[in-house]
Amino acid sequence: AQVVRGVAASGPSPLWMQRRLTQAGMRPISLAVDVTNYVMLELGQPLHAYDLGTLTAPIVVRRTRVGDRLTTLDGVERRLDPQDLLITDSLGGHGSRVLGIAGVMGGADSEVAGATTDLLIEGAHFDPVTVARSSRRHKLPSEAARRFERGVDPELARVAVARVVELLLEHGGGTADEVLTDVDHRPAPTTIALDLAFPARLVGVDYTPDEVVEVLTAIGAGVSVEAGIATVVVPSWRPDLTVPVDLVEEVARLRGYDAIGSVLPAAPAGRGLTRDQLARRAVARALAAAGLVETLSYPFVGEHQLDELALPSDDARRSAVRLLNPLSDAQPLLRTNLLVTVLDTARRNVSRGTSDLAVFEIGLVTLRGTSAAPQLPGGVRPDDAALAAIDAAVPPQPRRVAGVLTGRREPAGWWGPGRLADHTDAIAAAQLVARTVGVEVSLTADPDHAPWHPGRTAALRTADGALVGHAGELHPNVVAALDLPARAVAFEVDLDVLLAAAPTEPRQAAPVSTFPVAKEDIALVVDASVPAGELLDAVKVGAAASPAGEIVEDVTLFDVYTGAQVGPGKASIAFSLRLRATDRTLTSVEAAQVRESAVAEANRRFGAELRG
Repeated sequence: AQVVRGVAASGPSPLWMQRRLTQAGMRPISLAVDVTNYVMLELGQPLHAYDLGTLTAPIVVRRTRVGDRLTTLDGVERRLDPQDLLITDSLGGHGSRVLGIAGVMGGADSEVAGATTDLLIEGAHFDPVTVARSSRRHKLPSEAARRFERGVDPELARVAVARVVELLLEHGGGTADEVLTDVDHRPAPTTIALDLAFPARLVGVDYTPDEVVEVLTAIGAGVSVEAGIATVVVPSWRPDLTVPVDLVEEVARLRGYDAIGSVLPAAPAGRGLTRDQLARRAVARALAAAGLVETLSYPFVGEHQLDELALPSDDARRSAVRLLNPLSDAQPLLRTNLLVTVLDTARRNVSRGTSDLAVFEIGLVTLRGTSAAPQLPGGVRPDDAALAAIDAAVPPQPRRVAGVLTGRREPAGWWGPGRLADHTDAIAAAQLVARTVGVEVSLTADPDHAPWHPGRTAALRTADGALVGHAGELHPNVVAALDLPARAVAFEVDLDVLLAAAPTEPRQAAPVSTFPVAKEDIALVVDASVPAGELLDAVKVGAAASPAGEIVEDVTLFDVYTGAQVGPGKASIAFSLRLRATDRTLTSVEAAQVRESAVAEANRRFGAELRG
């Protein structure tokens, strides 16, 4: 900072200066203001001129205190934030009066007025992050703030102040104090270690070490080389150079992008899509082949969308991560389940007249983590420990598959009335996902899991009991809240759980037996409350445990009967068993053993009786 006395500060600036300011989009005001603006455009250093007669020493730079307010040069009184960096003087106490928001805009108390003759010219270097946040916080996108937040040479302030003083004395008269106050708190220059062979490896052009050093020296960097490693001292006017790849970019730019050949690199062997990526693609293809259309949606949801799913107040899916700066105030949360956004997609399509719908999505959900991310200082690259703490605080984001089916699953036509989608279609789609990944899942009733119908919902589990997901008909209240067609169905499964349970070895095709198939049909009478899926599992387990050995190829449910022939509260569920050995023709005794073993296991679990 430097003081200029006896200058015609409020007089007009030279016509050539006014013309240049106007051409740059700035309005000429007075000599003092025009000179500081002109030098800012000329050198890139924001500056400010204070009316010296209104100031009380010392000038203090500090953060906001409780109750601080400022009327800025645009005439608006502003309540200051604790994170704002302020320029203050000491009228009424040390640093008591606010003169301006550092790097953004000055205040009206020290504005250059018509009678001003003595000026304090201030040039400073402020933290880009602090200035940018203050500018956005107060909605003050000033010319100074725009420059500071993009980076200003910290060596420039002294030169810019001297240039302003020179122009003021030349065009406004007066004298300058001999003392120029320079409070030097600049950080040490950035130093980068660069392997001189790295640019050639990264760009694919044979840059020699001498070429790399020559380019870095040309941009003003200090370079010292030892054992093939260059220690590069970044020039003060290049704050964008922070890591080795930035230096590589400079080498490529100055040596010419045209020198980079159009040669495709040779792909190393043994790479390609990962197992999980292949599985995701296979699932998407399988669902598409089954007639479902893949959709994509944003992961943002609102509280009202969770309310529409009728989730209980203590449901874990209501504990969502909230965004500090959401794109929409109506959707400030990250989804904890995939179904909520797929249902929103379905609702939007139904509202536009597409009532026969079958859509699915594969995407990430965000669960609430156990630790909060650390608050890091601005403008400083975090160290490895801080980066590790940030990574540890990232909440879990499992990958899910969800789908919704409404209206007709099979269209009507001359062949018949078609068929409406029901809960079996949703369950079949969920089973298809598991089967595509290579995991056998079991079905159990789960009457208390929103947003599904309590009597038409299945929970899917792996062989070790891990919950995979749910599928079935949506609750009527949920359907009504979303304005979907009646009896809409949906499924959601956790793809990460399935992949964890999937075999890691490539699946091998089973050898095709040339021996004939033996077929056995059994009809079992059980309580009507017994789920058919659980009875099917019992039949499979029993058949596989027969003395005849591993001869069961397939077990299929083909009929369910309720009525007078089986009695009230009972159901007859029939299964077809395909039996075949790889080394012999089965005998009737072996087929009977499988049949008896399957019936025995069903009887043990559910009291099933063979229907006569």
